[in-house]
Amino acid sequence: MSGAGFILAINFVVAGLLAAAFLTVALYDAKLTAARWFALGYGFGMAYFGIEFMIYMLGSNGPAVVFSFAVVLAGMALFNVGLAQKYSVQNPRTTMAVTFILSVVVCTLIQDQPRTSFWRMLAYQAPYFAMQVIGVWIVGFSRARGRLDTVLLVLLSASALQFLSKPFLMVVFGGTGATPQDYLSTNYALFSQTLSTIFAIGVALLMLVIMVRDILAAVTSKSETDTLSGLYNRGGFERLATEALEHAARRGTPFALVIADLDHFKAVNDTFGHASGDRVIQAFAGLLKGAAGAPPIAARLGGEEFAIVLPGANLIAARLFAEGARAAFSARPIEGLPADKRFTASFGVAELLASESLSGLMRRADEALYAAKEEGRDCVRVSRPAAVVAGLLAGRAK
Repeated sequence: MSGAGFILAINFVVAGLLAAAFLTVALYDAKLTAARWFALGYGFGMAYFGIEFMIYMLGSNGPAVVFSFAVVLAGMALFNVGLAQKYSVQNPRTTMAVTFILSVVVCTLIQDQPRTSFWRMLAYQAPYFAMQVIGVWIVGFSRARGRLDTVLLVLLSASALQFLSKPFLMVVFGGTGATPQDYLSTNYALFSQTLSTIFAIGVALLMLVIMVRDILAAVTSKSETDTLSGLYNRGGFERLATEALEHAARRGTPFALVIADLDHFKAVNDTFGHASGDRVIQAFAGLLKGAAGAPPIAARLGGEEFAIVLPGANLIAARLFAEGARAAFSARPIEGLPADKRFTASFGVAELLASESLSGLMRRADEALYAAKEEGRDCVRVSRPAAVVAGLLAGRAK
């Protein structure tokens, strides 16, 4: 077996392993439909390498070469469908279908051209380039793109360009052989197959890493989310609030915390039932998320107690936020409960002090909340630093 034939056999096995890897991801989570398309795409790649090997071993004519070409192009199209699913971009099925049909027609027409022709090779490789560019377009138009996704974009772009480089490589390495059977015996085949393998494996492995990243992010989000309210639970809140607090401390920007507690919530459950109590919690959670903007770091700390951090807000701004939320909630009817029934909440507000930890900030906000409860509920109270309180008392004494 030639060196190119050996690479082709390796490609066959690698394509099968990658298809199995994506299929495993798809079986892990049925919602990851993109993984199914990736698995199918690399399954077509596996079939392509098998067909190429059969052409080399048994010998064949033009139709088999066209069929081999169509299989790999279809595999690339299926991969693009997976990309569109993954990045929530409209599937360019019409563009891909037209590209596929025209490409197969062109591939059929060039079979009578000399295999050493530069233009024949360019016409053969250009459809691969075009289909890969569609994948680049899909990732490029994604609104949610992180660092790894940007690396994927660059890698897909480089992979597309390598198809256009092959006509030049053919000239450099002495051609593709006089017949399809001679192809795997050429130096060009060895280099071309190796280059394609590097990009195919690189794209697949990076895509797997991206999907694992997304799975881990989803698992983390699920473990840190309160299922009833849709807000963070205490663990998720403390993690994100600590990160936001440290960021504010480094930049020297204000940072405030609001803690709220639904008033007489036990009476709501006792009077209207727990299902109605759940609706009250959901209504208050929705109000917090809507009032804070995106993305809010808001949580249901437990029971009827909630918290929300306001990066960039000082004590005055945080109090205004709390007052607005209090007034909006007290005027808001709750679906499924009497139209004239209204519910209220009490709020405690604190602004971050120099060198203060999240626990210290939460303690002061909680003390302010306790004061709001003691002073009649349905109100907002703020936690002032001891030095400010002492100054106010001294002023009154004068």
